[in-house]
Amino acid sequence: MMSPAFAGAEDQLWQWVMAMIRPGAAMMAAPFFGAAQVPRQVRIILALMIGLAATGPANITMPAETLASFAGFMFLAGEVVVGVAMGFALQIGFSAVFVAGETLSNAMGLGFASMNNPQMGGSTPVVGQFLSIIATLLLLAMDGHLMLIAIIVDSYRTLPPGDAFPSLIAIDNLVQFGGSLFSLGLLIAMPVGASLILIQIVMAMLARSAPALNLFAVGLPVALLSGLVLLAMAAPIMADGIMNAMGDGLEQSRMIAAGG
Repeated sequence: MMSPAFAGAEDQLWQWVMAMIRPGAAMMAAPFFGAAQVPRQVRIILALMIGLAATGPANITMPAETLASFAGFMFLAGEVVVGVAMGFALQIGFSAVFVAGETLSNAMGLGFASMNNPQMGGSTPVVGQFLSIIATLLLLAMDGHLMLIAIIVDSYRTLPPGDAFPSLIAIDNLVQFGGSLFSLGLLIAMPVGASLILIQIVMAMLARSAPALNLFAVGLPVALLSGLVLLAMAAPIMADGIMNAMGDGLEQSRMIAAGG
């Protein structure tokens, strides 16, 4: 028989577990928090801290049936869906840098060169890896991680546990925002990509005027060197584009947290 002093301990533990599901799901889908090099223990502790701070002194209303029931399943599903949606919206904005990196790598002739990317769990072109590092630093510099935590905390007011499914409008906006991933990546790569296209046109004109010119021996070094110089020159403009893309992702997360 449980001691009277621990009579409500089990219920309190279950409430803490339910409180950390939404922040934990958001961190798994969001950039930086969901990176493979971040230990699971750190994510669990952060999710628990955010969940306790968000729920506050008010207890979570647990379903009348057990968690193995339909009501318990819907309770868990709502928390997971809202958390993943908020984190995934920011991930979409962050992933625009990989689209830009893929585009620039192919234009510079570095499409064959790739590096291991722990953020995505696979291989990424070197330019995409470079831009992902810049995007991570910019996300921290603009306090994007703190904004995401604040959005998660605010979501408990508009979407309380047990009634946390986002509206159809919010889901449709998230899908539409995902469709803009390619355009966001092209906007980031446009300053350097447009210049590289002009350089390729010039090299094509030289190849036509001088057929004896080995285009592969000359064009690849020119495109590579020009790309590196243009990346250094256009870094401030590309940084603005990266911040705008992640800002759109945070705004989309905020709309989901608001319930529509």
